[in-house]
Amino acid sequence: MFTGITPVVLAGAAVASTLGGGALALRFRDRLHYLLGFTAGVLLGVVAFDLLPEIFSLARENAFDASAAMVALVVGFLLFHGLEKFVLVHPAQENHYSHHHHPHVGLASAAVLAAHSCMDGVAIGIGWQVSPMVGLTVALAVIAHDFSDGLNTVSLMLRHRNSTRRAIAMLVVDALAPLLGVLLTQAFTIPPFQLMVYLGFFAGFLLYIGVSDILPEAHSRAGPGIAARLIALTCCGAAFVWLVVRQSA
Repeated sequence: MFTGITPVVLAGAAVASTLGGGALALRFRDRLHYLLGFTAGVLLGVVAFDLLPEIFSLARENAFDASAAMVALVVGFLLFHGLEKFVLVHPAQENHYSHHHHPHVGLASAAVLAAHSCMDGVAIGIGWQVSPMVGLTVALAVIAHDFSDGLNTVSLMLRHRNSTRRAIAMLVVDALAPLLGVLLTQAFTIPPFQLMVYLGFFAGFLLYIGVSDILPEAHSRAGPGIAARLIALTCCGAAFVWLVVRQSA
């Protein structure tokens, strides 16, 4: 049944899915506010329906205190907030760019998404070590999710006034990240407690990007009467992740 299927092959499918999502964002950049609305919902969905349940599952299975991961979530949220406010933009540049539209912010946000994609690859590799069926199920969810990751990466880069060339470069980095994650699982495994804390920290990053960055920008770009459509798209983005997670459960 699994003849010819390996974790690397599955990661290759995730690479193609990410590139497809990025191509869609480049094609419809004139309607970026719609893509941003959907993107915000996807990030909220990943935190609520994927990362947090995984954190509590790890805590329950290993008798850990989940409060450590919740502290890491708050630290991740506030750390990215501090980086955006005080580090990523030099004061001398404020006359030319607001901190919400500086290219460095887009690069940092896209790098976070690439790190998440790398962990998607780690999830495929670890799942395959449990059994080929588990690895395949996880991979199907990752492939569906990485389409949105590609879309999110390009949207973030363009939203922060990065060039098309830079957006494509970060798209390639994000696309290759799952492959790197799979290869990493061939070298070592992450202890359960450290993994739980990492997931909490990472959830804080994604929560900040979705709630404090992408969603306000989507509404600021929209004209009168568009708010209801954007809210609907945000709900669709969250629902999409919920469906993907349910199918992989």
